[in-house]
Amino acid sequence: MAAFTTFNNRLPDPNWGVNEAGEGHASNYVEGPGFASLTFQSNQPVAFSRTLSGRATTRSIAGHSWKINIVYNPMTRAQFEPIYNFLQEKRGRLKSFEVVIPQYSTPQQTLGGGEGGNHLTIKGNILAGATNFTADNHSHITNSSLKPGDMFNFNDPANSNHKKVYQVTRVLNNTDYLTGGTRPGTQERIYYVTPSIEKSVIDTGDGNTPKLIATNPTFRVMQSSDVTSYTLGTNNLYEFGLSLEEIQP
Repeated sequence: MAAFTTFNNRLPDPNWGVNEAGEGHASNYVEGPGFASLTFQSNQPVAFSRTLSGRATTRSIAGHSWKINIVYNPMTRAQFEPIYNFLQEKRGRLKSFEVVIPQYSTPQQTLGGGEGGNHLTIKGNILAGATNFTADNHSHITNSSLKPGDMFNFNDPANSNHKKVYQVTRVLNNTDYLTGGTRPGTQERIYYVTPSIEKSVIDTGDGNTPKLIATNPTFRVMQSSDVTSYTLGTNNLYEFGLSLEEIQP
């Protein structure tokens, strides 16, 4: 044990532990329990109207958010207390925290050097509201690429408040691309994502160029309620679940 710089702000899980002092670590300390089940929702409020003739008009009326409902297997007190006390410190919806969900903790295919010192980076500026962008540093035409369904954060040194998580829906490369559109270079991909990009991302052309983080993308969330409760059974095991909503700074 030693001095540390920040308190843990990630919900303990099987790949992330926390000690009694409140420090979190990926390989040390007692890890949190896994999830018995997880419900994942994409929420995009839309105004919809349909005329008597059957024509429809639609428009987005509010920002997109992800919703996460977690149910745990019955837990012993030793398993339960790190989670419950972590949430108690957040005081209901007063404080946000981070969560990593297992099905999106790693990309569907190995990115090779792309997630080490040679991260995938953006190529060109991305304007807020964009539905696609170009990424660089891919090592091969068909390998080392995110796939539809993968999720990621931007690591943007110029904007630490860009916490939104995005999901890839289409991937264009040097071989498969839209006729009449931009053909990506052999090291590039055009990623279509949902939702649209929330904040502008600037390609600085240097070591501070924003990166794509697809391993353990973190959802910035709050509890959906100010009430946190559990059930203790006659077997002395704790039954617990929580409902979370993505929230932006």
